[in-house]
Amino acid sequence: MILSIYAYGQPVLRQVARDIAPDHPLLQTFLDNMWETMYHSNGVGLAAPQVGESIRVFVVDTVQLEKKRKNLEKGIKQVFINAHFIEETGAPWTFEEGCLSIPDIHGDVTRPSVVRLRWLDEHFQPQEGTFDGMNARVIQHEYDHLEGVLFTDHLQPLTKRLNKNRLEKIRLGQISPDYKMKFARF
Repeated sequence: MILSIYAYGQPVLRQVARDIAPDHPLLQTFLDNMWETMYHSNGVGLAAPQVGESIRVFVVDTVQLEKKRKNLEKGIKQVFINAHFIEETGAPWTFEEGCLSIPDIHGDVTRPSVVRLRWLDEHFQPQEGTFDGMNARVIQHEYDHLEGVLFTDHLQPLTKRLNKNRLEKIRLGQISPDYKMKFARF
C-alpha cells in the first residue's frame, strides 16, 4: 500500500525517533509499504518519520542510481532498523540533495564522505558496516530524519532565506506533488 509522505511542517519530522522491538506490530507489512511508497515517489531512501511513524527505521536503494549513472560505486538495497552512527569520517563533500517531504526544493549539503553504523536488518539480525560515497550520503540523509533533522537544516543561510516562501507553501499544503502527501493543518 502506498503511504502518504508527511510534508515539511509536520511535527513528526522534528521528533527524535525511538528504537523498536522485534515484536513491533505489523513490521513486515510496514516495510513492504515503505518500499512501495519510496519507489512510487521516485525516491532512493525513505525514513519512517516521513510516513508518520516516529520509529528508527529507514530503507535505502541506491542500486537504482548505479543503473542510471556510469562509474557510481556499487549500490545497496537495505533495511535499517534501530540504526545508530558509530562515526562519520572522510573528506567532506558537497552534493545537491532533495527530499520527498520537501518537494521541489534542492540545495547543496556538505557531509563527511564515510559513515560507520550499527543497525538491525529486517530479521532483527545485528549488522555493522561502513559506507562511502553516494551510499553514505543517502544513509546520512535518512538517518537525519530519525534525529528530527531535515536537509534544509544543513543549507547555507542565503539558500535558506531564498527558499523560505517555498517552504511555507509546502507547510501550508499549497503545492501539487506527484505523490500522496499529508500536510500539517493549522
